[in-house]
Amino acid sequence: MAKIAKRVAKSREGIDRNKAYSLSEAVKMLKERASAKFDETIEIAMNLGVDPRHADQMVRGVVNLPNGTGRTVRVAVFARGDKADEARAAGADIVGAEDLVETVQKGEINFDRCIATPDMMPLVGRLGKVLGPRGMMPNPKVGTVTPDVAAAVKASKGGAVEFRVEKAGIVHAGVGKVSFDAKAIEENIRAFAEAVTRAKPAGAKGNYVKKVSLTSTMGPGLKLDVATLAAS
Repeated sequence: MAKIAKRVAKSREGIDRNKAYSLSEAVKMLKERASAKFDETIEIAMNLGVDPRHADQMVRGVVNLPNGTGRTVRVAVFARGDKADEARAAGADIVGAEDLVETVQKGEINFDRCIATPDMMPLVGRLGKVLGPRGMMPNPKVGTVTPDVAAAVKASKGGAVEFRVEKAGIVHAGVGKVSFDAKAIEENIRAFAEAVTRAKPAGAKGNYVKKVSLTSTMGPGLKLDVATLAAS
């Protein structure tokens, strides 16, 4: 059996793996156990009662976290003319059209989120094989194909988080940093959970949210009492 590092063992002290903790308890425990030399990310994983192999059970969406993610997000925008100017003014890191397409085709992806105006999609569509596997292809369903590029850029910079269910029926995302105060983290988590709940597909039957867990980058995983995710 592999030896457990002292730091890991210490972070697990006092944790009951069979207990479902309230949201406030879990956040407090993760903050207390954060020992990395960097600002760890708080991550949520929701096990949903869906089979994403069926189109009517796909879960996908975007949520604007009320207190941001704590990350610096690099945003690229495919746009021309006035829309390109609007994107730059809103704080986009990279703006372009054919030139940006060529850059991405070469494998130079120096951004975390991608936005496009509708008229650019015939051009951006060529990048499906490059951006698709990375989950970065612009999509109107999550607000990344839009004529209002300024609002989309500001949302991305301010705390917009995309989510998409994986093959095993799990949705996960970063919802803040351990340096955030507990109230801010809890508000972000509740906002994310509410967005996933609203995205319940028509084909989902039975118990939709089956299990929820919370962890930090270097911390332990904690089971959450799903009932405590409701807004208080």
